[in-house]
Amino acid sequence: MAAKPKLRIGLIGSGFMGKAHVFGFATAARVFDLPYEVELHTLADVTLAGAQAAAAGFGFAHATDRWQDLIENPDIDVVDITAPNALHKEMAMAAIAAGKHVYCEKPLAPLARDAEEMAIAAEAAGIKTQVGFNYLCNPIMALAREMIAGGELGDIRSYRGVHAEDYMRDASAPYSFRHDPAGGGALADIGSHALATAEYLLGPITRVMGDCVTMIDHRKDATGSARKIEVDDVGRAFLRFKNGATGSIEANWVATGRKMQHDFEVYGSKGALIFTGERFNELHFYNTDDATGRQGFRKIEASPDHPPYGQFCVAPGHQIGFNDLKAIEVAGYLDAIADRAPEPFNFRAGLRIQYLVETIQASAKSETWIATV
Repeated sequence: MAAKPKLRIGLIGSGFMGKAHVFGFATAARVFDLPYEVELHTLADVTLAGAQAAAAGFGFAHATDRWQDLIENPDIDVVDITAPNALHKEMAMAAIAAGKHVYCEKPLAPLARDAEEMAIAAEAAGIKTQVGFNYLCNPIMALAREMIAGGELGDIRSYRGVHAEDYMRDASAPYSFRHDPAGGGALADIGSHALATAEYLLGPITRVMGDCVTMIDHRKDATGSARKIEVDDVGRAFLRFKNGATGSIEANWVATGRKMQHDFEVYGSKGALIFTGERFNELHFYNTDDATGRQGFRKIEASPDHPPYGQFCVAPGHQIGFNDLKAIEVAGYLDAIADRAPEPFNFRAGLRIQYLVETIQASAKSETWIATV
C-alpha cells in the first residue's frame, strides 16, 4: 500500500476548543480512512512556556508564542484557529494569503462584513475552509434531517430550537472576549449553533423578529474596573422558513443549571421529532400512523445503522461523545482538502450564520420583522 501524503497542522490556541480539535485529529486518524497522514507540527499560544507545555501534552513537534510563525512556515499545510473571536480574521486572512487551508472555530468573525471578506478571499485563492460547527456532525442529527426530507413527518408546520448553558450565570464572573460589543453575546456565541441546526434541518430562514436582552449590565475587567455590558445574555428570534414553517430559537448563557441544552422540536402534519443535546445519542419520534392507544413519542437510540456511529462503536446505545463529533468534522474536512467530497461547512456557510445573527440583532433594535434572503 502506498504511503499517504502528510498533512501538517499548525494550531493556534490550546484552550478548550484547541484541545477538542486535537482530539478530533487524533481520533479521526484512527477511526476513518483519511486521505492523509496527519502530523501535528506546531502549536502557537500567548506565552512560549504555555505553548511548549501544551505542545508536549498534545503531541505537537514544535511550539511558539508567535502565531505568525505558522503562516511563515512553508511546511505547515493547515492553519487551525481556536483563538478568541476577534483575532480570527487577521489570522485567517494571513493564512489564506500564504496559500494554507484554514480550519476556524465558530464564529467565523465578529462581524458579517469580516466573514464575507474571509469567504471571498478563500474562494478566490482556492483555499479549502472549515468552520467548527461539530454539533451538525451528530449521526442522530443526520437521521432527523433524513426523516424530515423523506416526508416521515409530513408537511413541517413549526420548529423550536434552543441553546442554553449557564457559564455566564455568575454576575461576579469577569468581563471576557465574549462580552466584546463588536460581536459578542449569547446569540452570537451559542445562538449560532441554534441557527445552524435550524437551517440544517429545515432549510433557509427567510424572515426574523429578534429580541436581545442584557440581564447582567456590568462586569469587572482584569483591572477591577466595572465595564458596561452591551451584548445580550439572552437572545431570541421568531423565524419564518422558506418551506412555510414558522419557528423560534433561543440563546441563553445565564440559564442556571443548564450545561449543554442544544435542543430542537419539529412538528409536522404526520409526526414530530424531539432532541436534546444533553442526551444527544437519542431522538424521539411521534408517528400519527401508530394505532390508537399505542401512540406516543418513542426513543430511537444511536447505533451502527446511523453512520458513522458504527466506526466508533459496534454496539447500539453505547453512545459517542462531543470529541467524536469533532473527529467526524475533521474527517469531512480532510476529504474536502483531498477533493474527495465538498467542504462540509466552509467559510461561506459560516458567513451565512453570522449574517443571520446580525439580522436578528438589527431586528431586536428596530422591533420589526426583517427578511434574510
